[in-house]
Amino acid sequence: MAINRAGAPEPSEDAEAFARRHVRHNVLALGADYALFFMGMSFASQFTILPAFAEHLGAPNVVIGAIPAFMSTGWLLPSLFAAGHTETLRRKLPFVLRYTIWERLPFLGLAAAAFFLAAPAPALTLAVLLLMLVVITAAGGALMPAWMDIIGRAVPVERRGRFFAFATVLGNSGGVLGSFASTWILAAAAAPASYGYCFLAATLFMGLSYLALALTREPPAATTTPAVPLTAYLRRVAGVLRRDRNLAWFLLARGCGSVGMAAGGFYTVYALRSLRAPDWQVGVFTTVLLVGEILGTIVLGWLGDRAGHRRVVIIGMVAMLAGNFLAITAPSLEMFRVVFALQGLQMAALHVSGLNILLEFAPAVAERPTYVGLGNTLTAPVAFAAPLVAGLFADAIGFPAVFLAAALGGVAGLAVLLGRVRDPRHGMSAPGA
Repeated sequence: MAINRAGAPEPSEDAEAFARRHVRHNVLALGADYALFFMGMSFASQFTILPAFAEHLGAPNVVIGAIPAFMSTGWLLPSLFAAGHTETLRRKLPFVLRYTIWERLPFLGLAAAAFFLAAPAPALTLAVLLLMLVVITAAGGALMPAWMDIIGRAVPVERRGRFFAFATVLGNSGGVLGSFASTWILAAAAAPASYGYCFLAATLFMGLSYLALALTREPPAATTTPAVPLTAYLRRVAGVLRRDRNLAWFLLARGCGSVGMAAGGFYTVYALRSLRAPDWQVGVFTTVLLVGEILGTIVLGWLGDRAGHRRVVIIGMVAMLAGNFLAITAPSLEMFRVVFALQGLQMAALHVSGLNILLEFAPAVAERPTYVGLGNTLTAPVAFAAPLVAGLFADAIGFPAVFLAAALGGVAGLAVLLGRVRDPRHGMSAPGA
């Protein structure tokens, strides 16, 4: 097998044959990248560690709500604007490697802020926290279409669900160990330094993730799209929505789901304030969330490959609804832990099928970056506004009202999924998809 030093096939080799020959290597490399990334994120969880850090800094609810708002917007908004450029690239991996350092280095900045800035200037530290989260997620959002296109060409459609399941289980298994470590760190070290140690651990695993990604042997794109001005590209994208009504309904359901997810960033704060959970319980919440995600991923990865990713998305929506209703009614701290288990199941559905289903909506391989970009960018406004409004609600009328409003948004999303969205796999015609 002839491979040049850049990891690409020699010109005489067919790209599809290259992908088939190296599928095992790429599953391991891309799976390790994904798994190590999530292991790193377990030390900076947006649902447990980051809200607790903000709470320690004295953040009001609207600022705590800004954490998932800023992160969701960063992950989602830039995708469509980068997708047009992504479609012109025959090889996406060099582009990803060049800019993904901005997903990783800011965790080192967060650690420095926790060690040296949090005690004397908590308000400034909150600003640094939000800025670093914007940088991390904006870089990730811009690179998402390219990264998913690499996976789409390197991993066959009938193995993608299990690929994400394998990588998520591996990452979250390490994350469970990380949550034990974070529980010990938060109990043994005084805040805010304890959070600094967590962010240092996140930096370490992000670096290892980068090394794994660099080992990928990327199959070149069989076709590319000629470069066009952004305005012309956006006009073409608008035509996609008019033509593909099934996608439009799915994006509406996804937007409603973003409303349902808005409560997730407040579960930990509610437990700390209203249920008087000690700080070390944050690590326990992280453990429960990750165990729920691991168990859910094992089942949902298999289900997505065999029954379609629409069913997985529906299961995730049901878990989210159950978590919000239980958060309202849970009588004790012990029962409240089940909320995090359900949140883990919902996150499992999101990680297994949230992006995979967008690849299947695309009618042609070359259009995958655009469909991933659409799926992310068009839900960004709701994903940004919902947690901020939830924070204002929490300040004005309390956390139970936030959980109820989120549940109603989830009900609307579930109704659209069940009533209007067809599984795109049944109509998929793209060769090699």
